[in-house]
Amino acid sequence: MKKTVHAILFGFKELLDWNTMKYALVSGGLVTLLWVGIGMLLWDTLMHFSSYVIELVPFSMIRANGAWMLSSFLWLQVVLLTFALIFAFFGNLILRHLSKERYTTFSLVVIAGSALFWGMVWFVKGEYIYQEFLKLLTWLPFETIEKSIAFLIGFYFIYNAIVVTMLFVTSLFSKPLITSVEKRHFHEDEVRRDHLFSSLKYTLKDALIFMVASVVVLPLLFVPIVNIFVQIALWMWLIKDTMSYDAAALVYDKIDTKEIQSHRVALFFISFVVALLNFIPVLHLFSSYFGEIAMFHYLKSLQRN
Repeated sequence: MKKTVHAILFGFKELLDWNTMKYALVSGGLVTLLWVGIGMLLWDTLMHFSSYVIELVPFSMIRANGAWMLSSFLWLQVVLLTFALIFAFFGNLILRHLSKERYTTFSLVVIAGSALFWGMVWFVKGEYIYQEFLKLLTWLPFETIEKSIAFLIGFYFIYNAIVVTMLFVTSLFSKPLITSVEKRHFHEDEVRRDHLFSSLKYTLKDALIFMVASVVVLPLLFVPIVNIFVQIALWMWLIKDTMSYDAAALVYDKIDTKEIQSHRVALFFISFVVALLNFIPVLHLFSSYFGEIAMFHYLKSLQRN
């Protein structure tokens, strides 16, 4: 457990390093723009599919989960609005006193702090907010509710697409990123990377299974609270398999599946932290890089002992 916690702390520390940030910012920005563009082109198709799914779900369940989804969406919006207002009013002042590297780090701290602050507000007042949205959905006609929930489901699909794509991008950029980490902290010249296509094979296979599973369990997303655990479980399963094999390809001469499975508890715990980061807007663009570094550090530490 000590090695696991140390690997997680190491991952967070490296996440704030400018070398890691430039990969995450550039790739995350491009991936987001890509899926926003695709989402705009396919929006009518997404709405049609979402509406079809909604028609299969009882109205009482739609109303209950719709209130929860709207509450979650409002939380996301106030987090982003708080972040934007801080930089709108204090951005120039902050920029005068911070370097580019520290400014980026400060930005991540602000978004994480905003998420934590509003998360505490929702923890205390979440039931009240949920009940108010429930009343609103009781007054609105079904067609309006259907369109609102369909919009949120479409947003959910695009968000998940960004998360999955970032896993692929992280895998592709892992060699230069991890090489830098290894030189600075393990004093070795180059990581192993003979099994690039082998690890990508696992990533592709698990990503396809993840997408199919996400569609199959879609009705469970209409069950409040249960949907949170379902989403965490889906992300953890995807993250654990794809990142652990990718990290192993960077550490070992030959990927040993039995060796990976023997440390599945630690790898699942790291995957759990990565999954939680995926819930926070902006930080979800950095989560896969954090997971890659943390798992690499954990496996590398085992190898050195």
